Amino acid sequence: MSPKARSVFRCTECGADQPKWAGRCDACGAWNTMVEEPVGRSGGRAPGHGPAVNPPVQLSAVSASSVARWRTGLAEFDYVLGGGIVPGSLVLVGGEPGIGKSTLLLQCAARLERAGVPTLYVSGEESPEQLRLRADRLTDDAGAVHALGETRLEAILHHAATLGARVVFVDSIQTVYTEELEGAPGNVGQVRECAARLMRFAKEAGPAVCLVGHVTKGGGIAGPRTLEHIVDTVLYFEGDGGLDHRVLRAVKNRFGSVDEIGVFRMTGAGLEPVPDPAAAFVAGRATGVSGSAVTALMEGTRPILVEIQALAAKAGFGTPQRVATGLDQRRLALLLAVLERRAGLACGQLDVFVNVTGGVRLVEPSTDLAVVAALVSSVHDRPLPADALFLGEVGLGGEVRPVAAVERRLAEASRQGFRRVFVSARARASVDGVDVVGVDGIGELARRLVA
Repeated sequence: MSPKARSVFRCTECGADQPKWAGRCDACGAWNTMVEEPVGRSGGRAPGHGPAVNPPVQLSAVSASSVARWRTGLAEFDYVLGGGIVPGSLVLVGGEPGIGKSTLLLQCAARLERAGVPTLYVSGEESPEQLRLRADRLTDDAGAVHALGETRLEAILHHAATLGARVVFVDSIQTVYTEELEGAPGNVGQVRECAARLMRFAKEAGPAVCLVGHVTKGGGIAGPRTLEHIVDTVLYFEGDGGLDHRVLRAVKNRFGSVDEIGVFRMTGAGLEPVPDPAAAFVAGRATGVSGSAVTALMEGTRPILVEIQALAAKAGFGTPQRVATGLDQRRLALLLAVLERRAGLACGQLDVFVNVTGGVRLVEPSTDLAVVAALVSSVHDRPLPADALFLGEVGLGGEVRPVAAVERRLAEASRQGFRRVFVSARARASVDGVDVVGVDGIGELARRLVA
C-alpha cells in the first residue's frame, strides 16, 4: 500500500510553508495567500539528482568569450531581450488573454527556424491542427516549426531532447504538470516544480526555454511568486484591446536592461515591429488646437514621445469633474491645486479632463510640466507652439525641477523635429538645433505661454 500523501500550505507570495491553513502568512504578512499543496513521495524533487558532479571553479578560469545570442528577426523583441535569445536562458512572457502572446512566440519560432535554429513549440491549449490555423494567418511561414500538443512535462523534455531543439516554447506553464507531484496542472506546486525542471533542462542541456504565463485579475502572473524569481527574464505584453499598438516590457532581465520596451502593431497577419517607437504615439498629432502638449518618457534607455491632451470646460452642474486617462487622478488633483495656488489659474468651477494618447500610462514625474502646459493652454484656449516639448517635475511650491537623462530626451526631441524645449532653469543641457528654455516655476511658464 502506498504511503498516505501529505500536504502543506504554501504562501504564493514568499513561498513559506505552514502545516495548516492560516489567513495571514507568518513570514511575509500577506493575507489570503496560503494555498494547499500536495507533496509527492519524492518531496517535490525529480528523482536521480544526487550530489553535484560539477566542481566549483574560479571565475578567472571561466572563458570570457561572449555568448552568441540567437536573433529572432523581430527587431523589437530582440531589443527588449538585450540583443536576442541567450542560449540556456529561461524567459517568461505574461499578458492579458488575447493580447498576442502566442502569436508573438509562434512568429519567433518561425523566424528562428528560417535562420537555421531548431525549435519546438509545445502547446497545452491548442492541438497541432489548431496551431496550423493560427500559422496560416501569419505573414511569417511557420511550416517548418515542430509543434507538440502535450501537457506532461516528462514527455515535453523527452521530445525536446530527441529533436535537438535549441529553443523550446511552452504555451503555457499553467497547463504543464509532472507525474512526480500530485495535484492538477496550474496549482502552486505543479507550476513551481515544472518551471524548476525546465530551468534545469535549459541550464544543463543548453537550449533556451520560453514560457507563456497567464495573468491574474490583478495583472500579476498566475501561480507562485517564486516563478518570477526562477526565470532569467520576465516580459509583460501590454496593450488595450481597442488599440493597434502592443508594448512588450522587460521587468526582469539577467542578460540585459530592465524597463526596456518594444512596440508592435497588431495586424491581421500577426505582429509587426514599429520601426520608430519613439514617434509612434505622437503620429498624426493635430497642431493648432489648445490643450495639447508633448513630453518625452524614458522607457529603460529609450526616449518615447507622448502627447498629453487636456480639456477644461465650465461645469454643467454640481461638483466639477476630474477625469484622468493614463494619469493617476491624485496626481492630477495635486497639479490643479498647485496651479491655482502658485499660478493663479482658477479651475475650481471647471470640469477637467486629461488624456494620454496611445494608451500610454504616465508614471514618472518628468511629465508634470507637460500636464501643466496642456491645462494652461486649455483654460486660456491658446494653442501651444507645435514644435515645443515640456520636461520637468513640478513641486508643491510651484517650482520646476530637473529630470534625469535630459540630454538623451533632448536629442530624441531634436530628431523628431522639436525645436523648443521647456525645462527647469537648473537643468544643464544643450543640443544643437534645440532652443532650451529654462523656467523656475509654473507661474513663469504660464506667463510665457499666454503672452
